Amino acid sequence: MRDVLTARSSGTVSVLLGALLVLAAALATAQPAGQSASAQPINEQEVYEVAAQLRCVVCQTLSVADSPSEMAGQMRTIVREHLAAGETPAQVRQYFVDRYGDWILLAPPRRGFTLLVWLAPLVAVLAGVAIVAVRVRRWTRGRRPTPPPVDAAMRERIQRELERET
Repeated sequence: MRDVLTARSSGTVSVLLGALLVLAAALATAQPAGQSASAQPINEQEVYEVAAQLRCVVCQTLSVADSPSEMAGQMRTIVREHLAAGETPAQVRQYFVDRYGDWILLAPPRRGFTLLVWLAPLVAVLAGVAIVAVRVRRWTRGRRPTPPPVDAAMRERIQRELERET
């Protein structure tokens, strides 16, 4: 039993040492905050505009620019790095689309199946307006109820009753 515990402990220690070595190597090669590999200045407004078009994978209802999640912060950093490397905003968006699909875009492209996302609200509004128009027209037309048909015997009786009263 003791040999099993020792084997597990040494395995855990070696995993931790490996992780520390990887972290140390990453820190040694990392650049100070605010410096990028290229000499291009970073336009924070452009970073915000690109991030505002991407969906946060954690929050899903917020954009990467507005989300407080750690993942959104990492995605903003990726956007900043790609823009600093000289890529266009379209190339940065395509980078995320290649990894996550069209779902990552807050505004899906107007083509293929996603065209339904753009057309369905318009069709629903038009159908609603048409239904309301028909209902209002029927309501304002003021249909008068038609009296039930009267047979000949009843008509004669009504005529006699009217003559008797006068």
